[in-house]
Amino acid sequence: MKFTDIFIQRPVLATVVSLLILLLGTRAAMEMEIRQYPKLENTTVTVTTVYPGASSDLVKGFITNPLQQAIAEASGIDYMTSTSSQGVSTIQAKMELNYDANAALAEIQAKVASQRNVLPSEAQDPVITSTTGDSTALMYIAFYSSELAVPQITDYLARVVQPKLQALPGVGKAELLGRKFALRVWLDPERLSAIDMTPQEVVDILRRNNYQAGVGNTEGRYTKISMTSDTDVADPEQFKDLVIRESGGTLIRLRDIARVELGSESYDTLALYKGQPATYVAIELSPGANPLTVAEAVKGLLPDIEQQLPSGLDVRLAYDASDFIDDSINEVIQTLLEALVIVLVIVFLTLGSLRAAVVPSVAVPLSLVGGAFIMLAMGFSLNLLTLLSMVLAIGLVVDDAIIMVENVHRHIEAGETRFNAAINGAREMAVPIIAMTTTLVAVYAPIGFMGGLTGALFTEFAFTLAGTVIISGIVALTLSPMMAGKVLKPHGNPGKFEVLVERTFGGLANGYKRALSSVLETIPVVIFFGLVVVASIYLMAMMSQSELAPTEDQGILFYQGLGPQTSNLDYLQEHGDEVQQRMSTVPGYNEDFMIIGITGPNAVFGGFKMAPWSERDISQFEVQPLLQQELSNVTGLQTAVFPRPSLPGSDGLPFQFVITTGEDYNQLDDVANELLGRAMQSGNFMFLQKSINFDRPVTNIHVDRDRVADLGLSMQDVGQALSSMLGGGYINWFSMQERSYQVIPQVARDFRISADALDSYYIRADNGELVPLGSVISFDRSVEPSQRTQFNQLNSLTLQGVVMPGVTSGDAMAFMEEAAADVLPPGFDYDYTGESRQLATEGSALMVTLFLALLVIYLVLAAQFESWRDPLIILVSVPMSIAGAMAFIFLGFTTINIYTQVGLITLIGVVAKNGILIVEFANQLQQERGLNKRQAVIEAASIRLRPIIMTSLALIVAMVPLLIATGAGAQSRFAIGITITTGLGIGTLFTLFVLPAVYILLAREHHDVTEPGIQQPTTSGAY
Repeated sequence: MKFTDIFIQRPVLATVVSLLILLLGTRAAMEMEIRQYPKLENTTVTVTTVYPGASSDLVKGFITNPLQQAIAEASGIDYMTSTSSQGVSTIQAKMELNYDANAALAEIQAKVASQRNVLPSEAQDPVITSTTGDSTALMYIAFYSSELAVPQITDYLARVVQPKLQALPGVGKAELLGRKFALRVWLDPERLSAIDMTPQEVVDILRRNNYQAGVGNTEGRYTKISMTSDTDVADPEQFKDLVIRESGGTLIRLRDIARVELGSESYDTLALYKGQPATYVAIELSPGANPLTVAEAVKGLLPDIEQQLPSGLDVRLAYDASDFIDDSINEVIQTLLEALVIVLVIVFLTLGSLRAAVVPSVAVPLSLVGGAFIMLAMGFSLNLLTLLSMVLAIGLVVDDAIIMVENVHRHIEAGETRFNAAINGAREMAVPIIAMTTTLVAVYAPIGFMGGLTGALFTEFAFTLAGTVIISGIVALTLSPMMAGKVLKPHGNPGKFEVLVERTFGGLANGYKRALSSVLETIPVVIFFGLVVVASIYLMAMMSQSELAPTEDQGILFYQGLGPQTSNLDYLQEHGDEVQQRMSTVPGYNEDFMIIGITGPNAVFGGFKMAPWSERDISQFEVQPLLQQELSNVTGLQTAVFPRPSLPGSDGLPFQFVITTGEDYNQLDDVANELLGRAMQSGNFMFLQKSINFDRPVTNIHVDRDRVADLGLSMQDVGQALSSMLGGGYINWFSMQERSYQVIPQVARDFRISADALDSYYIRADNGELVPLGSVISFDRSVEPSQRTQFNQLNSLTLQGVVMPGVTSGDAMAFMEEAAADVLPPGFDYDYTGESRQLATEGSALMVTLFLALLVIYLVLAAQFESWRDPLIILVSVPMSIAGAMAFIFLGFTTINIYTQVGLITLIGVVAKNGILIVEFANQLQQERGLNKRQAVIEAASIRLRPIIMTSLALIVAMVPLLIATGAGAQSRFAIGITITTGLGIGTLFTLFVLPAVYILLAREHHDVTEPGIQQPTTSGAY
């Protein structure tokens, strides 16, 4: 008794097995979480150190270099970048994918702490933050008002709103992007000199008279009483009344020599919502958090927050990345249902019988639901990629049911009873189904063990598909033959439509048999044609465009504008207003947000938000060139428009080419200029700029050391005097309503308009007299880099921008690498960051996996067929199908990307299934009927023509919803759909003619290999 006989003879057992699969799968589907992509941890640790007033050169030498040398010793760092600008050092350590975020943060904290005593005493303590996931926050919530000042909004949010949001599960950080309160003391140097005081003396008085004292307590015999004191200042009005000195019996207060106000910590940044000053709350995810769950929780809390807002304060959800995620998943689910319906209709049309169609109609949903149990057992989630694997699985799992039903039907038509037809048909198909199932599992196994971003993304995809195929194989061997034996009509009672279908396929089989016999008369021509097709794959691959992933229409475009190095907030705001006005005239505009000075001291960053897909008739791809053209008319800014990255783990502009060297920035700038010129002349770039420019004006202050010594002063005295007047650093804190705020003294803006204003500043000489600062200093002017950037501790400059429409990132990278080979002198090198780095490191990973999958499937087939030849014959159709898919990629229907590469890998298993059907049956015909190789392969191919057409057609039509997809995630679905559709269609055609020719050349004669006393196996011999 064969294994399959048990389930045909015991239908209740077969039904119970299927019901268990249904119950476990349904429960698993209800338990799985929903997210955009498989769980990823791409962590960035940022170390920010403020050194008020320090030049970029000073910051680089005394803060950035020692810190990054220590940080570089930490484990798990992929690469490290640093930026040294006026008064600030920023170091970013990009960790390896899925490296433990907490371990990374802890180790880097320890490395930074080891260098604290090396840093200048005037520098503030380094602030270390860690972000996991996209650099762009999940959500940006705008709070704006026409009545409240921005610091007031920020203060309210810090006290009331931020704690509520940060308490939500999955929220890693609710960061406030807006001005914060600070006590600003705007000093008047002229008034100070009139009362014989210097700014440094005022600073010292503020330090001494705003002192937070921990007094302690009193303790009696039985009681202990806590004590507090009012040595600090707790109100801005008290600061104004602070006594500075006594002169001639008159008390001089702080209000007399300075303007004191509750202002902002910084006047270099500003956030805008639709042109109105605002404070944003950026919602960032904690490591491993589900974005959809977090977004739902935040949106659920917003109505309560809005009800409690003070009068005049409004709130809007300016940006929500979960909208795209949610829409993408809904689109894939819709595609899944459409593909299921279309496939079942095609099954009915090709089988010609509603009864016969019942079996696949049960088997396909059952296999998909059973696959959910495999997913839950392996810890997977329902995400875009696992759902996409389910769409592909529809076309794969239906094959097993179709093959089984078609074979049982063939035996019924041969005159057997339904029961015997089920027994014999199942016995014949058991080995091919097992072979096809293991073949598909073998194809996807290498993807599941890949590393890097591609492996992290597609592991769940591969194992979900493999698991669903395994469940399909179980259903096909247990439930399908039993059902076929019950529901198919007995012989001699076909319906009219069934007769028509049988006649059609019979005519196809006869015509194909004649055509194949004719083609096999010229086998050398067929083989030569096959070799030409295989050779064309390399040429098409080299000439096709490549990118990491297709750009998706996510309903938002970001823009970044850079002003001159001398630009301040007033300049940026004025031109930002023009940007906002021009954006509102672009088709597709819905709303916008803008952040000035936060991403860079002379930078404007923002978003152009479009209406939902169902509410607009223009795509993001159509809007991008229009918006770029419009913003290019803002003459005061260099502005680039770019989409949100399609895959997680990258930030910044889409193209980022890093030039590194140990030489100085002058040489680096010269080399970058030459590369930039070649790049723009190539026509590959819509926009390209240098990350730093060697045009930042600097006024160098030269101190007359002899004169300073004559006055009894030191260089420290001069430096502290300059810093206290111009630096803008905080000196201490004051408490207001149980929260602390910085106290920042600085010379008022009217007295620091230019370097000449320093003549009105005074310092106190050793003899007690005030001396004009201009008497001990002189000036000259020069230029320096706008900022000093480094990549892996080497001086670096990044060429960053947006490629021209129709040009892929791969094309642009290939051009830059070729140009760099010509331009870069010895001692210079290049690297990538952002999306470009992902493509450089991951772009060819799947192609290697494709060849590995071919090797694995060859070995699996060799073990199944106990032959080294038969797998070669079966797999000869694989390069044929790949060539078919590559032809459409070469013609520009899509690009070589991770989705098309996964499609190519899928083709290996799908087309191999067709080869298995022909080769296995041809071997069987040789053994059982004594046919020679030519007769056997012609007969086998003509008999297996119908299941091959049916299974291929089922997968092709399952891809139709992917080909006509619109909305969220449509580009990636189209890429994999077009690859499988064209590859399978053309590959099947080649299989039907090329594979028989190769079989005749390479296969063994099987009708004479049986030795006396030895039973020949049903598959081919050893060699």
